Amino acid sequence: MSSTPASSGLTHFDAAGQAHMVDVGGKAQTHRVAVATGCIRMQPATFALVRDGNAKKGDVLGVARVAAIMASKRTADLIPLCHPIALDRVAVEFTLVEADSRIHCTVTAETRGRTGVEMEALTAVQVGLLTIYDMCKAVDRGMTIDGVRLLEKHGGKSGDWVAAG
Repeated sequence: MSSTPASSGLTHFDAAGQAHMVDVGGKAQTHRVAVATGCIRMQPATFALVRDGNAKKGDVLGVARVAAIMASKRTADLIPLCHPIALDRVAVEFTLVEADSRIHCTVTAETRGRTGVEMEALTAVQVGLLTIYDMCKAVDRGMTIDGVRLLEKHGGKSGDWVAAG
């Protein structure tokens, strides 16, 4: 006997296996926080352009920070079954690691609502890193984005979760 997606614990499917938006109307509004991260690797010369603020298109990290924040606010427009939520705060941090020419992006998203902000944090990381790629691709098309993942989430019915390692 095969199970339906709903019986397997996948919440975006109903009992018949049809995709649907999860009903959060009965859930309590709570403070919810999600932290996500990822990185982009590039050539040392490209890294130096970003680090020194000499990229032809301008302040790469400043633009990427704004893009990440904007993306977090548009997540429901991009991910079909996400609820549009009011964000209380989105913080974007970039850490430059010169030893291997990579830039880490970490996003913290917060809300007081009925559903979590994991997708908003993950979307913000991806768009922030894609913006760095876009602004630097004229000099380095071989950049790679990797390690995008949720680090932690707090609040809601399922409580706290922190990634191992």
